[in-house]
Amino acid sequence: MQTTDPPMQLSQRVRSLKPSATFAVNTRVRQLRAQGRDIIGFGAGEPDFETPPEIKQAAIDALLSGQTHYMPVAGEPTAREAIAEKLRVENGIACSADHVVITVGAKHAFYLAMQCLIDPGQGQQVILPTPAWVSYRPIIELAGGEVVEVPGPMETEFKITPDQLSRAITDRTAAVLINSPSNPCGTMYSPDELRALAEVLKRHDQITIITDEIYEKLIYGGIEHFSLGSIEAIADRVVTINGLSKAYAMTGWRIGYACAPGNDGVLANAMAKLQGQMTSNITSFCYAAVVESLRNGAAAVEQMRCVFAERAELIHELLGRWPQVKCPKPTGAFYVFPDISDHFGKRSAAGSVIDSSVAFAEALLEEANVAVVPGEDFGACARGHVRLSFAASPQQISEGCQRIDTWLRQLR
Repeated sequence: MQTTDPPMQLSQRVRSLKPSATFAVNTRVRQLRAQGRDIIGFGAGEPDFETPPEIKQAAIDALLSGQTHYMPVAGEPTAREAIAEKLRVENGIACSADHVVITVGAKHAFYLAMQCLIDPGQGQQVILPTPAWVSYRPIIELAGGEVVEVPGPMETEFKITPDQLSRAITDRTAAVLINSPSNPCGTMYSPDELRALAEVLKRHDQITIITDEIYEKLIYGGIEHFSLGSIEAIADRVVTINGLSKAYAMTGWRIGYACAPGNDGVLANAMAKLQGQMTSNITSFCYAAVVESLRNGAAAVEQMRCVFAERAELIHELLGRWPQVKCPKPTGAFYVFPDISDHFGKRSAAGSVIDSSVAFAEALLEEANVAVVPGEDFGACARGHVRLSFAASPQQISEGCQRIDTWLRQLR
């Protein structure tokens, strides 16, 4: 007699969790390419460069020298000091190595911060300017927080105003997140715009300010990067999140960090305690790469930044030729986030109904062999947009944009 095991009971939090839209697009591109399809992918959120050789060698040398054992949970001391030194010198943040915790990517840093700041069932709110990276909302909600979206209109390059921020704050606001330069928007706040937001936050000392600066070195619009953690009046409440993934072409290394100087590092210590029950330290021989990157990697970063600057100009020029599509000029990160909603209600030459950005992206992939990320998961205000990454060669950018242009002109 055959018996059937009862189904495994998954938690509600996992059953209600949506997979990452960006990873889903990249997985689909790999599948289609494996089938022999000529796909141009604008979905990847990672540089198309190799990690600089000196950084690789630092890790190799550490590995060969025997640095293969457990390290302090918050990170190897020399690496933490290199991060603190970088933040003091480059970002104007008053901190020490004791205020830094090195994490398994910047995403993990944000996850740890949310878990340490939010209690389930308490009705705590986190203000999230949108459009926003797809993982912010689920990470906030997994911690038990309520997301309060504050939409930044395309007319202001997707940036929110001090008045919008002020109106969103309630007595339940526990944290506010600022991501500049922005994923998915490819735009960034100026120093004066950030100072204006800080003026609002000065009046609400119960709010923790989390600033995700992972794209800080990839800027090319004439706007200076500015860290909210350098503003003395709010510095004790600012958590600065960053990492090596984007600027140093090290996405696969999974090296992020958070700096939280407030109350002599009480949040950083809490994050380290939680990490000790999750992942312990990052891979031990990678710490040498942290030090090499931050102390000797500036020239390599600048070379990559200059290439991205050229690509930003190219893709924005080509986007400007698309019919009935609007898009701000990218000034940071390596994304553009065009508004394609004027094409909703049309049909493609192959008969696909274009009634959402998801339908737009699916039809574009199937009919023109170009992959973009639909805007739905970047926030309610992003539903009329798609994200394109220009972490691709100029040839791929030109060919992909031409395919999209041709496909758009056939919509009826």
